[in-house]
Amino acid sequence: MLTPSDMESVFQIYEITIPDAFEKDGFGLLIDDIQNEIENKKQVLQASLDQPEPDIFFMCAKRNEEVIGVISFGPCGDDIRACTNHQLDDVGELGSLYVLPSYQGQGVGSALIKAMVTYLEKQGIDRFCLDSGYKDAQKRWLRKFGVPYRVAQNYWGEDTAHMVWLCKVTDFCD
Repeated sequence: MLTPSDMESVFQIYEITIPDAFEKDGFGLLIDDIQNEIENKKQVLQASLDQPEPDIFFMCAKRNEEVIGVISFGPCGDDIRACTNHQLDDVGELGSLYVLPSYQGQGVGSALIKAMVTYLEKQGIDRFCLDSGYKDAQKRWLRKFGVPYRVAQNYWGEDTAHMVWLCKVTDFCD
């Protein structure tokens, strides 16, 4: 579980990983978009920590007390609503999964997903959705979650896609 003392470390993760994701997709020059994404993530995290019963729940991964990754679960976002014509409005979204580049490919993201899915199962939640417009993340999610529920072609511009997955919690629990 993420605590207020982890907030600044998670802010740093956003400041490192979001520009990295844009750069990997060939959009590293979209400075305003990158900054807007970072600020939006920071505001959502801050709001969740300020509320006694937040709509969005965060977890983080630590190695030797250093926060190296983060994940969230909350109401589905605007992109999912738009891409699915509001068909998944009642399904919560697994989101904001970011892992420091030096720890990517080492199972940190998978461990965060597993921890969150275990939490969801204990809460009696049976489904979740997730989405991605990042090409690198889409490759990973296709391997992990299979065929997307919906693919919105040219969503972010010419030759870009936004993918949405709908998953059963039990498919990802031990």
